[in-house]
Amino acid sequence: MTGRGLSLPLLLNRARERAPGPAAGALGGAVAAGLGLGVCAVVVMVLWISSPYPDSGPGAALHTAAALWLIAHGAEIVRTDTLSGAPAPMGLTPLLLLALPAWLVHRAARDAAEDAEDTAGAEGIGVWGGAVFGYLLVGTAAAAYAGGGEMRPSWVSCGAHLALVAAVAAGSGVWTAHGRPRGPLPGALRRCADVLPKVFVTEVLPVAARAAAAGLLVLVAGGALVMAVGLVWHGGDVRESFVRVTAAWSGRFAVLLLCVALVPNAVLWGAAYALGPGVLLGAGQTVGPLGSSGSALLPAFPLLAAVPPAGPGSPFTWAVALVPVTAAATVAWFVTGAGEAAGWTRGRVAHAVVAAAGVCGAAMACLAVASGGALGTAALSAFGPVGWLTGTATAGWVVAVGLPVALTVRWWRGRDEGAGPRASAWPASLVTRRRRDDAAEPAPVPRPAPVQVPDAGAEAGFEPFDHYFDETSRGERWAFLRDASEDPGPGAEPEPPKEAG
Repeated sequence: MTGRGLSLPLLLNRARERAPGPAAGALGGAVAAGLGLGVCAVVVMVLWISSPYPDSGPGAALHTAAALWLIAHGAEIVRTDTLSGAPAPMGLTPLLLLALPAWLVHRAARDAAEDAEDTAGAEGIGVWGGAVFGYLLVGTAAAAYAGGGEMRPSWVSCGAHLALVAAVAAGSGVWTAHGRPRGPLPGALRRCADVLPKVFVTEVLPVAARAAAAGLLVLVAGGALVMAVGLVWHGGDVRESFVRVTAAWSGRFAVLLLCVALVPNAVLWGAAYALGPGVLLGAGQTVGPLGSSGSALLPAFPLLAAVPPAGPGSPFTWAVALVPVTAAATVAWFVTGAGEAAGWTRGRVAHAVVAAAGVCGAAMACLAVASGGALGTAALSAFGPVGWLTGTATAGWVVAVGLPVALTVRWWRGRDEGAGPRASAWPASLVTRRRRDDAAEPAPVPRPAPVQVPDAGAEAGFEPFDHYFDETSRGERWAFLRDASEDPGPGAEPEPPKEAG
């Protein structure tokens, strides 16, 4: 421990330098999985040691740590220690836990790809495949070890989610190491793009994607606001839930850590609540701004204490409709800004708003599915927002509110197009280079400098007549100088030159 040996980061760097690309990627993936498992093991062991009622030994705590690491990837775990004795699946993933394994795999693949000689060719693909293989190798061992505990993994779910997280995170790491290039689309996407009109793919779709990202960000921020207001409004119930869960401080600290890990889920649930479809809370109970259906008793958990009570909606709950309205207006603002800069027609602006609604709805549906899951069987098999309902509501809000707003702004901006040029009210960052080049005045063409010729007239005693030949050709100038160089005789006045042209 106190010896001056090589540190772990230095040993890993030397191993990557000596190993080829795929081997270095496999080593980095295995180390990333090991570090993630180690973090989960440390947290679980600290909580187990500080617990006043350690009913199980350290082996059970390590099994729980392995199961927790699998849950962080979105894998489904089957609980066998239920009161009824029947196995119960648990598939609700705290989304904050996903950040740690994804970041570790991303960094491992990025470091291995930076050490490789050719990250753009087969070497980069080898690094990516090696990182995924090394991560899955350790993940398989962890799943096999967790199978001996009370929370056993579902092999199909574990294999699919581990492979997905490792592939996406390692791919982003290799892409980052290569400078985030924008290469050609894959074959399937390219064939789909060839079916669509070229102007839609090159102009409308990029603007729609940026507008959808802005609208999605507003929805998530609005969901966070709804969640925060609910926690503050029911602050007494939230504090009481901590007391009712357990009397030990270690248990309350564990509940607090779980609440922090579930904050992203609660934010997405708040966004789904504001959109209208609401959230499923088990036992057939649905909570939405228009009211709650069902009267099931919720467990004493701090985040669930912020749920509005059962009953019809009120003007206070209806006010959450400002969140999707603001998101739709944001989408319309982005589309009309880019459309005015590019000179779009009303039809193209409408197409961009509809495309943005589809992209935003699909993204919100995926996030809603990722934020929910099962907490048991029968009544607890669905917990959280319904994906297709949330996505449909998102697209409907953007079309219903964003399309009229965008067309109205487009008409207001272009109502006097025939009256001549007018100043644009949009920021200069939205004006494209093409429009700036078209609006710029052409540069004046410089006049060529007059040709310098030998001053033959000075030798004959005459003043040069260069000012008479600014627009004449070189041949005419030499002809005049030749005639002027002849001696006209004593007392003779030289004739003035004839104007050219």
